[in-house]
Amino acid sequence: MSHPDAPSINRPPDPAITVAVPLPLSGEDQARADLYALLSRLLLAAPDGALLDALAHADPILSEGGDPALEQAWEALSLASGVMDPDAVSEEFDALFISVGTPPINPYGSRYLAGFMNDTPLAELRADLARFGIGRVRGVGEFEDHLGALCETMRVLITGAPGIARQPLARQQAFFEVHIAPWYERCLDDIASGEGANYYRLVARLAGAFLAIEAEAFVVGEALTESMV
Repeated sequence: MSHPDAPSINRPPDPAITVAVPLPLSGEDQARADLYALLSRLLLAAPDGALLDALAHADPILSEGGDPALEQAWEALSLASGVMDPDAVSEEFDALFISVGTPPINPYGSRYLAGFMNDTPLAELRADLARFGIGRVRGVGEFEDHLGALCETMRVLITGAPGIARQPLARQQAFFEVHIAPWYERCLDDIASGEGANYYRLVARLAGAFLAIEAEAFVVGEALTESMV
């Protein structure tokens, strides 16, 4: 489900970053990767009719006794996908994210972390991406610190891609905590409260529920690792 505007994957220039033996991809990791891919797709472009139909008929996500936020957000988005007109969603996307001049919503890390587009956080992100062999596709309009592009990067760190191995959880966590965790909540709040946000209010809700689970899981995993040392 990768979006064509997501960063390209090249052969890593730094051999030290490559994991020699492929890490096994669990069902849980595949599910994480799939959600990151979906969020990337939805944040980088409006869903077309085929994607809306797929979401409308998607299997539910079950919380199984845990926090129901993700389950409820998924159900809400699925129900909305079944009744939304693709043209209406496209118009909503354009109104929120595309504009002559400055659009209402700029989902870029630099803007939230430094107050300006293309600032120091983007340069630091590019340095980290280069270590993984991930670079921006020539001609693509979105910068690498777009929240959708960062979701695609997380997918690649989880699953791997041609020329890059799957990355251990510790490296996924480090990337998430530096480049996504400090600002994603503010960005999603802006999307959800944006004028005219209807379908994308639900997209923001789904993204927030999922990324909150990711943040908590990383912390729990780190604590378990430390307790075993």
